[in-house]
Amino acid sequence: MTQPAIYRAGTAHSGLGSTLATHRVLRNTYALLSMTLLFSAAVAGTAVALRLPAPGLILTLAGYFGLLFLIHKVQNSGWAVGAVFALTGFMGYTLGPVLSAHLALPGGGQTIALALGATGATFLALSGYVLATRRDFSFMGGFLFAGMVIAILAGLAAMFFQIPALGLAVSAMVALLSAGLILFETSRIVNGGETNYVLATVGLFVSLFNLFTSLLSLFGFSTND
Repeated sequence: MTQPAIYRAGTAHSGLGSTLATHRVLRNTYALLSMTLLFSAAVAGTAVALRLPAPGLILTLAGYFGLLFLIHKVQNSGWAVGAVFALTGFMGYTLGPVLSAHLALPGGGQTIALALGATGATFLALSGYVLATRRDFSFMGGFLFAGMVIAILAGLAAMFFQIPALGLAVSAMVALLSAGLILFETSRIVNGGETNYVLATVGLFVSLFNLFTSLLSLFGFSTND
């Protein structure tokens, strides 16, 4: 009779420890995500104010993947948070010229505000749903990864061959995939699949960034049309 009681106590203690660890990762993720979003927005605003030029496709890809590799390399060290701010700041810089281009168009400010509001509302709705239901969306991982690879290739084709309709379709596809990634990444945190808040923050930040830029492209197209 003693052994089962000890086993049950150990299981309960283990379950409590797992829950506390998940809450800690979730809390740290949202705290770091909030700070990086503000930092990235500040860098983007500075780039707009100073009218900094776009870094170009090659530098953008090199900077993004290089910093992403660095984050994974130092994810468990004291340099991890600094690397996250470097990545999010760089992404804010790349966003600056995009915002400047939209601000130069009629109704550009309203388009940016609409895209920003839609991004925030989508994130709150999807994250709130996962947090309330604790539903596991891990089954979407393979589909979302494959979809992003196709979207990147299609986006490059639209850029090099100057096909506006394809670019618009890619923006819609990326917006849907980004929404799916928010569900997937939040679900991993809630269900214990992701225990590193640095990587969790990067995943959510990139999804939010892609969602915002895709919606900005879609809303900008409809406004100009």
